[in-house]
Amino acid sequence: MRPTPALTSAAASALVVGVLAAAPPAPAQAPPAASTQTAQAAERPTAKIPTAVGTGGAVSTVDPEASAAALKVLKRGGNAADAAVAAAATLGVTEPYSAGLGGGGYFVFYDAESGKVSTIDGRETAPKKMPSDAFIDPATGKPYNFTPELVTSGVSVGTPGTPATWERALRKYGTLSLADALKPAIKVATRGFKVDETFRQQTLDNEERFRAFKATKKLFLPKGDAPAVGSIFTNPDLADTYTDLAARGMKAFYRGKLAKLMVDIVRDPRTTKSTDLPVPRGYLSRSDLRDYKVLGQAPTKISYRGYDVYGMAPSSSGGSTVGEALNILERTDFTGKAPEQVLHHYLEAGALAFADRAKYLGDPRFVDVPLPTLLSDKFAAERACSLDPAKAAVKPVAAGDAAAYDGVCPAPAAGGTTDADTENISTTNLTVADKWGNVVEYTLTIEQTGGSGMVVPRHGFILNNELTDFSTVFDPADPNRIQPGKRPRSSMSPTIVLKDGKPFLALGSPGGSTIITTVLQMLVNRIDLGMSIEQAIAAPRSSPRNTASVTSEPEFITAYGAALTALGHKLVPAGDAFTSAAQIGAATAIEFGPGGQLTAVSEPVRRGGGAARVVDPK
Repeated sequence: MRPTPALTSAAASALVVGVLAAAPPAPAQAPPAASTQTAQAAERPTAKIPTAVGTGGAVSTVDPEASAAALKVLKRGGNAADAAVAAAATLGVTEPYSAGLGGGGYFVFYDAESGKVSTIDGRETAPKKMPSDAFIDPATGKPYNFTPELVTSGVSVGTPGTPATWERALRKYGTLSLADALKPAIKVATRGFKVDETFRQQTLDNEERFRAFKATKKLFLPKGDAPAVGSIFTNPDLADTYTDLAARGMKAFYRGKLAKLMVDIVRDPRTTKSTDLPVPRGYLSRSDLRDYKVLGQAPTKISYRGYDVYGMAPSSSGGSTVGEALNILERTDFTGKAPEQVLHHYLEAGALAFADRAKYLGDPRFVDVPLPTLLSDKFAAERACSLDPAKAAVKPVAAGDAAAYDGVCPAPAAGGTTDADTENISTTNLTVADKWGNVVEYTLTIEQTGGSGMVVPRHGFILNNELTDFSTVFDPADPNRIQPGKRPRSSMSPTIVLKDGKPFLALGSPGGSTIITTVLQMLVNRIDLGMSIEQAIAAPRSSPRNTASVTSEPEFITAYGAALTALGHKLVPAGDAFTSAAQIGAATAIEFGPGGQLTAVSEPVRRGGGAARVVDPK
């Protein structure tokens, strides 16, 4: 039985007002650049509608063009997998600094006919010849500076998995050909999309990095400036690349001339003469591309207060960390408890799960990950022993002992250590459902906003810098240490929740390690605090990652700071309250109601707001 909501609808509405009013100011506009057209072309989807309710299928992404592409596929009889690939390819055009052919991600699919959830691990991999000291500058013998050397480099580029993910998703789950699924993205890349404040600001934020590479500078800084807000940005090179892949399949990406070109620019980056940025060379090879494979694997699964929560298994740490935290939370009955008490438990459970993530999570082909233990109720019961309802623990807390546990409260452990966090806040997420009841939750990325900064010449997409997700300094005991052919640990947490075997909720978010806490907090908001899904996504966020202070949105501190500080929590604002850096995540979700009703939601404000659509609006 679902517990009595601890927060009334009216109270929940009041608590989200602050975040709805906190939109960042629009960056100053510049004159249109030469590579953009004036905004007089054919009508383009630009409206960012955060919530849509109806039937027949639904989609939620951060971008109107991507949501429109998915909606068109759904209306023409495509299923959720078809629409997800169409949306993702379109995001490669309109959100090129967050996703695209040069990256990777995780695809979770609910099959309505079988009632089963399965996943695709399309994570990037380290090159086969990548040494353990790859992040050490040979000139100094010390690690490269994370910024700018490591994030803007060939050494950070992993073998991309996104193209193989799209091909696998269509073959395994879809009904469309790759050519048909890519048609909407080809159209958008050819006729262009309208530049918004987020696109321009992200370009300006990366201006120094983008000026370092000839192809990147030409595409994104025409005549020396970022595209103006309201202008039309086209990417004919990407349109041609998609067209070629549509005709020849993804083997044209992983073999042949394109593969050789990617290897060439990673091993010998094509920098501009004027740049002062050092750009370390990488290790990608043609055999890395030729031999890359996505992995089909079982999802993680835990039961929480009558719901079955499915997530992504390692190499992602998302499913295990969200699942473990929920298992810890389930030890407490929240019926009648004040929101501050529920959130106190959320902060503590998050810290405990992150401690275990740091100690145990890595690519399971290289690391013995005790996943069944981490997701067991007995282990959660033992971990919950250290959760004091009246007082926050001193952070960082120690990891649990996955090798010896019996569900009985152990002696208090000494303090733990804080895991180094090198994941970037970029990435993007999409949620799709079709009229047959199939569901897709898909998180994809190129890591840093702007990836490695390197556009593949004549092909219009940026290569990832995903290998920065490995621990910077090699430690043989570290599960996330660099190893050849290994997938770096990820926090991506695409999640599907079933109730009595049927979809109840699908959700995910970008945001580096804050992805885990965003998904976890939304589930707590919806299930434990009784918020609607619209309120759950808009409510202010805090991100407990086992650090001495808890990064929180300013609105969260305003609403809960006094009560949580009294319990011993130290809340610190995320970035500047007047910029997007003060915001955590950019989630999308779909909730499934009676009679086939779908409620698709996206962010009302964060990252400029999102775009939710349904096939048949209510």
